[in-house]
Amino acid sequence: MGGLRELAASFVVPGPAGVAIRDRLRVSESDAAVLAEVGMFLGSLLAGDLAVRSRQGLAHDAAGWAVRKRELTGRSSARWAGSITKATHDQWALARRGQGAHMAWLRGQIASVEARLARPLGAKADKRAGLVRGYASRGEWHAKSRRLQTLKDRLAVVEADWVAGRVHVVRGGKRLAHTRHHLAAAGLDEAAWRRRWRAERMFLAADGESGKRFGNETVRITDTGEVSIRLPAPLAHLANAPHGRYLLEATVRFRHRGEEWRDRITANRAVAYRIHHDVLRGRWYVTASWQRATAPVLPLEAALARGVVGVDMNDDHLAAWQLDAHGNPVGKPRRYFYDLTGNADHRDAQIRHALTRLLHYTRRCGTAAIAIEDLDFREGTSREKHGRNKRFRRLISRFPTAKLKARLISMAAEQDIAIVAVDPAYTSRWGAQHWQQPLTTPTRKVSRHDAASIAVGRRALGHPIRRRTTPPPQHQSDGAGHRTVQARPESRRREGTRPHIPGPRTGCALPGRGAKAGDQGAQHRSEHPAEQESRQQDSLPLSL
Repeated sequence: MGGLRELAASFVVPGPAGVAIRDRLRVSESDAAVLAEVGMFLGSLLAGDLAVRSRQGLAHDAAGWAVRKRELTGRSSARWAGSITKATHDQWALARRGQGAHMAWLRGQIASVEARLARPLGAKADKRAGLVRGYASRGEWHAKSRRLQTLKDRLAVVEADWVAGRVHVVRGGKRLAHTRHHLAAAGLDEAAWRRRWRAERMFLAADGESGKRFGNETVRITDTGEVSIRLPAPLAHLANAPHGRYLLEATVRFRHRGEEWRDRITANRAVAYRIHHDVLRGRWYVTASWQRATAPVLPLEAALARGVVGVDMNDDHLAAWQLDAHGNPVGKPRRYFYDLTGNADHRDAQIRHALTRLLHYTRRCGTAAIAIEDLDFREGTSREKHGRNKRFRRLISRFPTAKLKARLISMAAEQDIAIVAVDPAYTSRWGAQHWQQPLTTPTRKVSRHDAASIAVGRRALGHPIRRRTTPPPQHQSDGAGHRTVQARPESRRREGTRPHIPGPRTGCALPGRGAKAGDQGAQHRSEHPAEQESRQQDSLPLSL
């Protein structure tokens, strides 16, 4: 037990802080042309402002922001200038956080390679002593020593950018920019790539403002679904409505959370909108988003009062099992499969479908909490940690831990179901060791993942994963049946075997033993003399 790491405490995951809904804009050709022209114009302004902000680095202050906004106001409008500068600040901050994460990853890789280079060739790892394994061959050792120098050079460049406050951003996406040089491999021609590139670099987004009409003056959507846009000053000639606005022919009907959205805009509360073009589908979409009041986090004891549904997340399915408040599995295990192959939309739909079935099962069970593992594979996909096991590295690289947890938290909040995150250490190993074989029957086959879901649920409830040791029966036959029961966490010696008590195991004394051995009166029940106190019979036989 000395080599086991310390387990983190379980906690209730806070609910989502915002809401985003999307609907399709069935625009006409004229509407699409106007949207594309406005989006490209605002996108060019955003690109220039982002370049200015990047050159300022850490020297940026409120005065510099005011100068940038004033320049953009003369070229567009005050509201569009505010939206552009805010988007620029958000983009710079995101790139800055990514730069810090990349710098931390490089340092971790350098430390890992240096530790393995210091070990002898073929040396085995020793977790108790904190020693990593050595490289298998001299050739691999030499290749890793060269990689170490490459990593150090990359780290020096990133650290210099970090100190200077310089970030690198590709508007439109680095992957799409790289595809321009490999059009044949991507199955695209230059015109198709150019359409995608223009669509990704467009900017049609505006933050809401409370107190303004329908919660947004720049991109306005009324309660009847009419969509209008405040045009920039250079494009005012495109207006078809008063006050320099363009009214689209298409209308919007938010089917998901439509009532909540309508209540906000009716009360003139802030709602942000973003219009974007999906080139592959040839469709336009509008996304509405707003912030929600932070709901109080339910105490852990209250969330687990009616038990919990333990969930083990896997590459192709979710294994779930209901546990009562005492940690006992109830009913049968459940498995919700999904397919993570295909495009991003297909994978996202598969995850939503599996989580919907999981939430419905939780509601039917009558519990108010789901226990999941607090998984994070960001630091576990490198070869230095998993060696040549490419299959496992590929598996954990494609596993959508962050998206799955975000989806589950947002969907569970609408069902008033709490999400309890537990430490994932040893759940699969201990679950299979203590629960897989006892719960397997001729008609029910329990998998390793099903047993892990029980371990996750018991850890959330505060119970140990290990089952209580079965006490011996009172006789050789099997009449007592299965006598394994769960003990409360505060019960003393709940994990040990029943202590050995000297003497007979039954209430009957053996022949010739006991306090009344040899008492003839005790053999004749009808004439047995009344005894007021215990007497000791002489050891001499009566026949003598």
